[in-house]
Amino acid sequence: MTSSSRSALRSVAALALLLAPGLAAAQTVTAAPPATFTLANGMQVVVIPDHRTPVVTQMVWYKVGSADETPGKSGLAHFLEHLMFKGTAKHPAGEFSQTVQRIGGNENAFTSTDYTGYFQRVTKDQLGKMMEFEADRMTGLVLKDENVLPERDVVLEEYNMRVANSPEARLSEQVMAALYLNHPYGRPIIGWHQEIQKLDREDALAFYKRFYAPNNATLVIAGDVEAPEIRPMIERTYGVIPAQPSIHAQRIRPQEPTPAASRTVTLADPRVEQSSVRRYYLAPSATTAAAGESQALDVMAQLIGGGSNSYLYRALVVDKGLAITAGASYQGTALDSAQFMISVSPKPGVEFADVEKTMDAVIADIAANAVPAADLERVKTQLVAEAIYAQDNQASLARWYGAALTTGLSVEDIRAWPDRIKAVTAEQVRDVAQKWLDKKSSVTGYLIKDTAPKREEKRS
Repeated sequence: MTSSSRSALRSVAALALLLAPGLAAAQTVTAAPPATFTLANGMQVVVIPDHRTPVVTQMVWYKVGSADETPGKSGLAHFLEHLMFKGTAKHPAGEFSQTVQRIGGNENAFTSTDYTGYFQRVTKDQLGKMMEFEADRMTGLVLKDENVLPERDVVLEEYNMRVANSPEARLSEQVMAALYLNHPYGRPIIGWHQEIQKLDREDALAFYKRFYAPNNATLVIAGDVEAPEIRPMIERTYGVIPAQPSIHAQRIRPQEPTPAASRTVTLADPRVEQSSVRRYYLAPSATTAAAGESQALDVMAQLIGGGSNSYLYRALVVDKGLAITAGASYQGTALDSAQFMISVSPKPGVEFADVEKTMDAVIADIAANAVPAADLERVKTQLVAEAIYAQDNQASLARWYGAALTTGLSVEDIRAWPDRIKAVTAEQVRDVAQKWLDKKSSVTGYLIKDTAPKREEKRS
């Protein structure tokens, strides 16, 4: 489970309840293991019972994301996500979404580097209908230029709104491109603007036919159901879809060379009101890490930058008064190499060099010395508490399992995460700091206000 997937549940009440009698045996992501099975056509199924309300969340996860795109076609996975709402021969454009709205449910979709997902949250009695819609568009999508080209304009406008008009997003885009020299994780999920402009119906259909198939998908259903109850419905709805023989079990991508030098990126923009410095380190993901490393990185992120008691916050904000905010995170849910990130917003007038000097000192200390036992236990307790109490969100449970299973992890990996966090030692934290927080494997990004006067255009 990545740091971005966890809710901020660090209240005194949460920690007190965690330590209450009787909870020791419940420290897994769900109290009982979900049911898992695989259909004859290769589709993986996970059913997570949650009987508190008569509601279910259905998620279909495809093992394809922006890192699987053909070079020169960046943004294609996200573009197809949009087009998946354009209808089939059986269900015209808009019918699926209108049905969800009419029954009072909600729906959405998302694209990441390694997966694309579609979900609906509805009352239990509507699950069969949602399955029928979702199974139909797995292979029955109908695309025409009259709905493809306008949707491409929608994506371009989304790029303008979320990236081009956001200095923070532009900095992240540039830092990621500098961090990954060879791996496709360096491409923006939404795509490069000039490549989005060239995407067309043929590109989308070819991508769809190549990757959208039951043997490249995971169905996650969380809610007021049991596997024996809904398995017959799953088999007659999804199980009849033919497998795609060309789907390969392994996704092989270009990998990163051994880092040889740290890199810096500076983005100046007149719209910047708050300067910031970010440092991204290449780090192993939960899938690629050696035993115990991923959990040690989770713990280290919490120690260094997880809230007002973290080492960075205390050093930069409380003790030295150099910054307004400071934090760290580890994004470990990935098929290939991941990132460990540090972000600081300096106070006005404070130099980046002074901030980085303190950052480096905090990192050097954690890499050289064993973390005090009290600090280690505090942050491990916080992380385990988050895992337990975030079970209250049905959609979060479905997302944890879907993201893990589509990036090479197993149900057992997810369920064992709290116990593995509790097993992390001070020596493991020190070791991952020494091994992975190496400046040679980092990119530091600076966001500053552009105060240069605009040049006036000369008129002939």
